[in-house]
Amino acid sequence: MNETVSFTQMKDGTREDYELLERLEKPFLAMTADRVLDEMRRAGEVTLEGYKVSRLEHGLQAGTRALRDGADIDWVVGALLHDIGDGLAPQNHDRMSAEVVRPFVRWDVAWVIEHHGIFQMLYYAHHYNWDPNARDQFRDHPCFDSCATFCERWDQSAFDPDYDMLPLEHFEPMVREVFGRKAYDPDVIREGYVSPLTS
Repeated sequence: MNETVSFTQMKDGTREDYELLERLEKPFLAMTADRVLDEMRRAGEVTLEGYKVSRLEHGLQAGTRALRDGADIDWVVGALLHDIGDGLAPQNHDRMSAEVVRPFVRWDVAWVIEHHGIFQMLYYAHHYNWDPNARDQFRDHPCFDSCATFCERWDQSAFDPDYDMLPLEHFEPMVREVFGRKAYDPDVIREGYVSPLTS
C-alpha cells in the first residue's frame, strides 16, 4: 500500500505528513534531468510550423553554436533549452523556459532566456508592423548585451537544416550536471554577476 498523508486540505497537515512528502519527493526531484531530456526528445517529433527544422533541432543548433563558441556549461545548456517551454506556452515560452532552468543556472543565463523573445523581435517585428526595438526598454540592464549576443549568434541563426549540429546525447551529461545541482545555490546563481558568453 502506498504511503499517503493524513490530510485532505494542506492546512490540516502535520509535521509527519510534510516530512513524508519531502522524503517521497526526493526521487522525483532527482529525475528532473530525465524529464527535461524527454521533453527535448518530444520536441524532435514536432516540426516548427513553417520552419525547416524541428524544435529539437533548433535547440541542438543553438547549443552546438554556443559550445563551438567556447561558452561554459550554463550558457550551453541555456542555449539548448532556451525554447523548452514552447510546446506548452507558445505565447510566453521565453518566461516558461527561464523558469525551468532558473534554479540551476547563473541568474544572467536565466535572465537572457526569459527575455530572448522580445530581443528576437529585432529580426522580424517590422514585417508585422510591430516595434523591432522593443528590447530597448532593457537598454540599461546589465544583461542587455548578453541577450543581444545570445540572439544574434545562437538563436536567430539556428534554423538551418544543413547545419552540422551535435546530437542530444552529446549534451546529456551537461544537462544532468546542471540539473543535478542544488536548486538556488547562491554559489551557482551568482546574482548580479554578468558572465562572458564565450571564453
